[in-house]
Amino acid sequence: MKNVVNTVLAIVLMSTIAYSQTIKITGGVNLMQVKFKVDGEIDPPTDGDPTDPVVTRNAFSDEALSSSSKTIESTSNETGFYLGLALSDISLSESLELLPEVRFVVVKDFNQIQMPVLLKYNIVDNLSAVAGPNFGFLLDPSQNTKAFNLAIDFGLSYNISDKFSLEGRYDWGLTNLLEDGDSDNYIKINNIQFGVAYNFGK
Repeated sequence: MKNVVNTVLAIVLMSTIAYSQTIKITGGVNLMQVKFKVDGEIDPPTDGDPTDPVVTRNAFSDEALSSSSKTIESTSNETGFYLGLALSDISLSESLELLPEVRFVVVKDFNQIQMPVLLKYNIVDNLSAVAGPNFGFLLDPSQNTKAFNLAIDFGLSYNISDKFSLEGRYDWGLTNLLEDGDSDNYIKINNIQFGVAYNFGK
């Protein structure tokens, strides 16, 4: 997995140099929601709240997941931060741009590299909407947890000046991160991100 992440990061960086467009550094607060459900009877973990998905997911074994007699379902919220690099001003039309990014998201037990590839639409002067897929990679997935997470991002960006802009984004996780999961057995994560972007000139 580390080789995959390093390869993708290298491709993004080379693309940045090749296009020589405006580079943005982004950073801000990441609010993560973890939704967890397993239809099975397990022994609760001894070192934390068994209703907390961050704790409970580590207690599952393949045998426990296969013995279904009790449903455990919970939702938790974790706060962290993100830092990122974006390539902007790849113009597709007068009001539409391509916005590839790399973001390092730090949240308890769910640190990840996110690589959104977004379309940016200029609504009015200084206000834009963004939307597109986000390819995420958990850096330290636990037992029975997948590393890859596909999400859909959408949000708004407002230019305060030529250099600074405010950003708000919702990251809707589509992937069931539980190995062999289904509609009754899943771990899914969603993120809300608020931050600031600084634009470097060409």
